[in-house]
Amino acid sequence: MGIIGWIILGLITGGIAKIILKDRAPGGWLGSLIVGIIGAALGGWLGSAMFGVGLEDFWSLQTWLLAIVGSLIVLFIYGALAGRRARA
Repeated sequence: MGIIGWIILGLITGGIAKIILKDRAPGGWLGSLIVGIIGAALGGWLGSAMFGVGLEDFWSLQTWLLAIVGSLIVLFIYGALAGRRARA
């Protein structure tokens, strides 16, 4: 998958993760893009480390599921860190 594929995948999966975890989501579309790309990379790394599967093809279901799960993890961590900073 090329860089354009990563950007599109990141934007869409970041948007899906923002819909699921509304209260933990940063910024607008740029924040969604960054969260999605980092989440896709994290999901691909976790998938290959834990299950032996990674990000295959753009239209593969496992690619989308790993990227969404990775984006949710990134948003959850971001929300936990931002929540701590706001309370301190």
